[in-house]
Amino acid sequence: AATSLTSALASGLLQPAHSCFLRPHPFHLAAVRDEVVVTSGRKLAQQFKQEVRQEVEEWVASGNKRPHLSVILVGENPASHSYVLDKTRAAADMGMNSETIVKPEELLNVIGKLNNDDNVDGLVVQLPLPEHIDERRICNAVSPDKDADGFHVINVGRMCFDQYSTLPATPWGRTGIPTLGKNVVVAGRSKNVGMPFIMLLHIDGVHERPGGDATVTISHRYTPKEQLKKHTIFADIVISAAGIPNLITSDMIKEGAAVIDVGINRVHDPITPKPKLVGDVDFEGVREKAGYITPVPGCVGPMTVAMLMKNTIIAGCGCSCLPRRGPATSPS
Repeated sequence: AATSLTSALASGLLQPAHSCFLRPHPFHLAAVRDEVVVTSGRKLAQQFKQEVRQEVEEWVASGNKRPHLSVILVGENPASHSYVLDKTRAAADMGMNSETIVKPEELLNVIGKLNNDDNVDGLVVQLPLPEHIDERRICNAVSPDKDADGFHVINVGRMCFDQYSTLPATPWGRTGIPTLGKNVVVAGRSKNVGMPFIMLLHIDGVHERPGGDATVTISHRYTPKEQLKKHTIFADIVISAAGIPNLITSDMIKEGAAVIDVGINRVHDPITPKPKLVGDVDFEGVREKAGYITPVPGCVGPMTVAMLMKNTIIAGCGCSCLPRRGPATSPS
């Protein structure tokens, strides 16, 4: 039962072209644009939290242990402090226990103790880490079975070989857009976001962990913008995770395309002296042309946190306490 549910959850990321599951309304890629669909990640995440909370309470009422997430926070990055607070709040909203361990002196020793603690189901080391700490070594020190981020080399390797694994939370949070046979451009090749998107989108939909069966083009910091435009203008789906404000503008996409903005950039607001969050996409310009678009902030962040909680619950409950609803099925 656990294996079959894991398969259902993994395939929920990417739907075949004839099967689309987007809450609250289905979205279909079309050559002619009617009205742009702007996804509210906060609403989707809140709905998901309510569903999972009910299932977790049923799980606990049956005599099982309440899922527990441990988060380790190292350094003084203010954004990291904010993200950790979001995670602990989400854990509480979903009926989970959580703890935050701040600036431990012996990081590897603390990770080892948490790996061996049967009360801990999910373990996250908040990234980025200070420059003097080897990030890859730390990610690989976390037990693969408790790796709620999906960053351990074993989980990454299993994902690349289309096998069941803990999936990185940000790519897993994008649901509902049909991808089979579609042209997709992913701007950004980071190990935590861009690369997982690329792998999940292009792999075979009939493998152990179904993929998206899309044709994927990758761009990165050495791709000239004019060259990037040559690809995005023909893309059905554009995903930007480059961390460059206004990288994707309306002249770069075709009418009715789906545009998913994963970029998080802090820029100075020209009206107020305060900094503000923007994505990689010129939202106001692109929304006039796109068929589907995600705002920043308000979509990727809430869904990423929700999927992180899902990974913890899978580890703690053996999948049994997750929502029973699976992905949409193809019409017969």
